[in-house]
Amino acid sequence: MKIPVSISDRLRTQHLSLPLLVAALPDDLLERNPLPGKWSIKDNIAHLTKYQLVFIERMHTLLTVHEPVFEAYRAESDPEFVKWLNKSTHQLIDELNEDRITLAGLVTKMKENELKRVGIHSKFGKLTALDWTEFFLLHEAHHLFTIFRLAHDNG
Repeated sequence: MKIPVSISDRLRTQHLSLPLLVAALPDDLLERNPLPGKWSIKDNIAHLTKYQLVFIERMHTLLTVHEPVFEAYRAESDPEFVKWLNKSTHQLIDELNEDRITLAGLVTKMKENELKRVGIHSKFGKLTALDWTEFFLLHEAHHLFTIFRLAHDNG
C-alpha cells in the first residue's frame, strides 16, 4: 500500500492556503466572533495549529500501541488550548507550517504495515493510519472553508 497522491499532496500543501486567506484581513476581522459562542478566524487557526500537534502525537501512539482508542478532540475541553488562543495569528501560522513538516515527514515515510495500523476513534470506529490522515485533512479543509466564509461574509 502506498500513500495516494491525493493524500500526500494535500498533506504537504493544503495548509498553505491559510496565509492567502487571511493576508489582507484586519485584526478586528480576524478576531471577530460571528455569533456568540462561535469561533473567530483566529480561533479556527489556533484550533488547526493545536490539533495538528494532537494529531502528530496520535500518529506516534498509533505506531507504538496496539489499536489505541482516541476520544474526539474538543478544544473547549483542552486546558492547553488557551495558550494557542493567546498567540498572534502570524505566530500560529508559522507554527502550523513548521509542525506540518514534521507531520508530513512522519506520514509519508510510513511503511505499508504502518499505514495499515489501526487506531479506534470514539465515533468512527477502527481507522487505519491512512484513514486517520484522510480524516485529519478533511477536518482541516472544513476549518479552512469556515475561515474563507468568515473572511468573505458580507452579511
